[in-house]
Amino acid sequence: MDFAEMTDGVPLAYEDRGSGPVLLLVHGHPFDHTMWRPQIDRFSLTHRVIAPDLRGYGITPLGPRPDVTGLGDFAEDLVGLLDGLRIRECVVAGLSMGGQIAMELHRRHPERVRGLVLADTFPAAETEEGKAARNAMADRLLDEGMRGYADEVLDRMVAPYNTHAAPHVHRMMCATDPAGAAAALRGRAERPDYRASLTTVAVPALVVVGRDDTYTPVRDAEEMHALLPHSMLAVIERAAHLPNLERPEEFDSVLDSYLRLLPRSLVRPS
Repeated sequence: MDFAEMTDGVPLAYEDRGSGPVLLLVHGHPFDHTMWRPQIDRFSLTHRVIAPDLRGYGITPLGPRPDVTGLGDFAEDLVGLLDGLRIRECVVAGLSMGGQIAMELHRRHPERVRGLVLADTFPAAETEEGKAARNAMADRLLDEGMRGYADEVLDRMVAPYNTHAAPHVHRMMCATDPAGAAAALRGRAERPDYRASLTTVAVPALVVVGRDDTYTPVRDAEEMHALLPHSMLAVIERAAHLPNLERPEEFDSVLDSYLRLLPRSLVRPS
């Protein structure tokens, strides 16, 4: 792992492998960059793959803002990482919370995004009921730690029939810093509605979802696909919320087909 110091002094950990067009992989909650291990191994053969541990996850510390980490905080961390690596533009791929961070990054810095991959995520703002639930879960994680939560949600993160993926997913969840997870939950509770901004995405996009995902069901993916001007939609059979780990060969095949359609770089108007 390498480290890049952010503007507030937080050392952001990231893996940087391969060469070629840049693929930035943004993990979900409550995971770390290793949730992308199959994709790092596969796509570093053809791309420069950057996979960070987000603020408060993996080995990246939470830093000086311990109560709330907004999606904008995560997005600016990633732009700072790209700046430090002198990367002008990249394909941004995010899953679940990572997909919402990818949407926020594009909303703020569309010129940095040459392709957008949104996996098992959704663009709508949180409901009042959802805000209360996220804040209550944040309190619970701070009080109880991650193990009980990890036990409860494992069968929704990974379909029960995908037993090969479950141990790694459970380990990631249990290893997450409760303070980092709680801060992100509070930030996501206040996220904006991205549906209007999706209609402005000028670059090709890929929307992916597991057929049996109950957190972000297929209808959410279909809605994003309809909003995006230039997008592909792929439904991964026999997968739930983490198709990249549950069905890596199928997920990688879809992602590879999408990446092959992209120009190696974009010529933007001056």
